[in-house]
Amino acid sequence: MESDDRKLFVLDTNVLLHEPLAIYSFQEHDVIIPMTVLEELDNIKDRQKDVSREARVAIRTLEDVFREATPEQIAEGVWLGQRGGEHSTGRLAIFADHNLPEGEAVFTNKENDNRIINAALYLQKSQPKRQVVLVTKDINMRLKAKGTGLKHVEDYRTDQLIDDIRLLAKGFQRLEGDFWERVGEVDTTSSGRDVYHWVAEEKVPDTHINQYLLDEQEQFAGRVQGRDNGRLQIKDIGRERLMGRHAWGVHPKNIYQAMALDALLDPTLDLVILTGPAGCGKTLLAMAAALELVIERGIYDRIIVTRNTPEIAESIGFLPGTEEEKMMPWLAAVTDTLEVLHKHDVSKEGSLQYIMEKANIQFKSVNFMRGRSLQNTFVLLDECQNLTPSQLKTIITRCGEGTKLVCSGNLAQIDSTYLTPVTSGLTYIVERFKNFEGSANIYLNGVIRSRLASFAEENL
Repeated sequence: MESDDRKLFVLDTNVLLHEPLAIYSFQEHDVIIPMTVLEELDNIKDRQKDVSREARVAIRTLEDVFREATPEQIAEGVWLGQRGGEHSTGRLAIFADHNLPEGEAVFTNKENDNRIINAALYLQKSQPKRQVVLVTKDINMRLKAKGTGLKHVEDYRTDQLIDDIRLLAKGFQRLEGDFWERVGEVDTTSSGRDVYHWVAEEKVPDTHINQYLLDEQEQFAGRVQGRDNGRLQIKDIGRERLMGRHAWGVHPKNIYQAMALDALLDPTLDLVILTGPAGCGKTLLAMAAALELVIERGIYDRIIVTRNTPEIAESIGFLPGTEEEKMMPWLAAVTDTLEVLHKHDVSKEGSLQYIMEKANIQFKSVNFMRGRSLQNTFVLLDECQNLTPSQLKTIITRCGEGTKLVCSGNLAQIDSTYLTPVTSGLTYIVERFKNFEGSANIYLNGVIRSRLASFAEENL
């Protein structure tokens, strides 16, 4: 590992827990795994937690690289490009940080983070012609490393689709001025009750499939249906017609809820992603649409409501009862919503019991979704800002024919210690699916729960 133009990346344990295949993300540069990292992975791999699975995958990945290597080769570095990393041409080595000379250690205690920093500092000193970079997702560790004299310390950002959460696609675009003055003449076609306009892409730039379009005059409302030969196909929904959408007695209170309800009630959309602050109506609209589509229209056979359980989708076994009963405390937001939808009924309890049976509403844990195949089902995945991209992939790939998945969450309420708004699975699917013709994403701007909740959202 003596080439001057190849950087030397020292990986912290949390990088491999976040992305077990991270060793293949550094292209032509070399990667160092301190022995302390292997020890931490070993301590984590047998725990009954989701993070243990990531540790085991990381260990198996390292074992595949070093399977036929000698101890000398492991210390010197093994070429990654020959081990399945098609984008990796650098080398991977294990550094015995336990054997550092006493006088070379900046930190004298045996804390794991300090030992990894010591290893990076030693490499920086022993290989002055090379750029040594410590990669860690631990903010405090990055501060400590910089404070001890390490010149290059970075967060692991390779898997981040965006750098700033403010750049996340909102699912709609407000056009300046009047829509018709902006686009001029258009080609218009009709199919049944639906009217479509063909508009030049340069007239409405930076759009994606199923993105809603609104103008400042509050007259036009449409949705991008497709593009062909530099033209956009826009479905003319009409602002009044959009605001007239309703489901299970629920009417939209603002244009954002109207767009969300339009997407939720559209059976051609297999995935609807609802984001926004607490109190904007995500769960209420999703449940109202679910009841409308299952009971009134008969499009789906059942409703499955699921979410991750606290502590990063850990076990629910400490609670008594069946799986549904165990999940009830975590799904109180959904049951509260059902009560709101039927609060004016003569017998609210009787109505809720009838609806639960009529709509075949099932409460399931994310833990038990792997291996299932859901057919003709309306799936509501609540609070999915706390899910990792791999967890969301597990759920999405369970959806079979005739199934609609609704993902809702608030990126300002992440409880997981391993996730940030830019690394959350919710952010990941918003960006990955924004050009998928079978999905729509809506950011519900504005809190309508109460004036108290609205003030708190804006000022706290």
